Amino acid sequence: MPDRGDNRAPYVRIAAHFEDLIASGQLQPGALLPSIKTIASEWKVSTATAEKALRRLRSDGLVRGVHGIGTEVLDRPAPMSSGSQRQDRGHRTGSSWGSGERSDSHSASVVAAPDYVAEALDLQPRAKVVCRSRVYRDRHGIVAHSTSWIPHEYAELLPELTRNERLTGGTSLELIAKATGRPITHRVDSASSRITTSEDAGLLELQPNTMAPIVVMTAKFTNIDGKVVEYGVDLGGPGRTWSAHSEITQ
Repeated sequence: MPDRGDNRAPYVRIAAHFEDLIASGQLQPGALLPSIKTIASEWKVSTATAEKALRRLRSDGLVRGVHGIGTEVLDRPAPMSSGSQRQDRGHRTGSSWGSGERSDSHSASVVAAPDYVAEALDLQPRAKVVCRSRVYRDRHGIVAHSTSWIPHEYAELLPELTRNERLTGGTSLELIAKATGRPITHRVDSASSRITTSEDAGLLELQPNTMAPIVVMTAKFTNIDGKVVEYGVDLGGPGRTWSAHSEITQ
């Protein structure tokens, strides 16, 4: 069970282990997780740490506590991730995908920047940009539609940015940082919600007249020189929530 090469906090590793089992279907809805004492014994951690892992799973909507019975697996869609969370996950695990996720429908093109994109990237209106998009899915359906907008100058260094395929060797940010020698140092995140537009419905593979609330996450990434190198927009599938975890130190 424990992986000594994993530097994440023990409760995070335990929660991730059960997330993977749930996402893969090895733990079906209605199944019971081991007791706190059993988890503590198998993972060689305190019962407080085991309980913290289960709290994380409950807060993500993956399980629920049933009085007198135990912790039961729920059949609910997992939360969506922001571009920043995917970046963080990639640094930790080498993959930006969440538990049970896969990506498809990768596409790329060079287009004139929409006004809001040009503003976010600090470019002139209608400047050329690379638009990369993909769809993240899990067993419940679409988790999110993700679009990355990148100044065209980086396509001259990295032609693969304009190809209709998943990038290899790292994320677009990692590839740009390596090619330019300028590390990515800052990001600005935002979260909002809206009722689906007809364009949203198409991207999320919904019926054209669908009206549903969705989460919209954006992330703007800048390098060590303060230059914006990417602007990302993630649309959560209907019914998907967004959550973030952080440690609070006293």
